[in-house]
Order: sequence, then C-alpha cells, then structure tokens
Amino acid sequence: KQWREVIAVAIFLTAAATDWLDGYVARARNQITDLGKLLDPIADKLLTVSAFIALVELQLAPAWMIVMIVGREFAVSGMRSIAAAKGLVIAASGWGKLKTASQVVAITLLILSDSIESWFRLGYLGKVALWVVLVLSVWSMTHYFMSFAKQVDLGRAS
Repeated sequence: KQWREVIAVAIFLTAAATDWLDGYVARARNQITDLGKLLDPIADKLLTVSAFIALVELQLAPAWMIVMIVGREFAVSGMRSIAAAKGLVIAASGWGKLKTASQVVAITLLILSDSIESWFRLGYLGKVALWVVLVLSVWSMTHYFMSFAKQVDLGRAS
C-alpha cells in the first residue's frame, strides 16, 4: 500500500511541477498572454479538484471541506468570466498562488497520511494542511472579489 501512495504522489507532483514549469518558462521568456492568464488557473483547478475528489472517495478528506474549497474555485472562475465579459483579465494573485501551493502540500500529505502515520506518528499533518488550504481559499477568494469590485461596477449595464 505504501508504494501505491508513493507512486500516486510522484504522479501528482509531476503534474504540479509541469504546470508550474509552464508558467515559469512563459514568464522567463516574456510570453505571458491573456489566454495563458485564463487557462493556467483552469489547469490548476483541474489538477487539484480531481485530486481532492479522489481523496474524499478514499475517505482521506472530509467532503464538507472539499465542497467549500471546490465552491471557492467555481466562485472565482465565475467572477473571472464576468470580468472577461467586461474586457478585464483577473490574473492570479499572490494569495491565489499561495493557496495553490498549500493545496499541493495538503494533497501530498493526505495521500501519504497512512505512511506518515506509520513512519512518524504524524498522520494528522494532512488534516492540518487541509485546514490551511480552507483558510487560504476563503481569504484569497475575498481578496479576488475585493479586487474585482474595485475594477468593475456590477450595477452598470455594459
């Protein structure tokens, strides 16, 4: 069973690393595009949301927390869609990037929770990391919506 966890983490971290590398290369080559600003968060969401749903199925993460985290992703995506319809692009913020990094850490720890428990008696680390994700999810969503509200008047027809 431990090898399955290690293989799962290796696959997950490889996917996360290639997503990060894509953004790094785009920034380094000054090839950042509006399309990239829209697609990168979608790729992040697909990776993390699918992993979180699998963790619920495996009973390694509480469904209510994952529903809140995934709900945040839908809310921010909806806000980005409204912004795009108004000709605005809402790029990823530092808080959003920190939230995404915390998700990668939490998912990794949750996948390895049985192994971590047997090796170090610290199986609870994944749950603690998931709480950090939840707090950062709510905080970054609030930040995005406050930033969005400053840029657009939702009451005005366009």
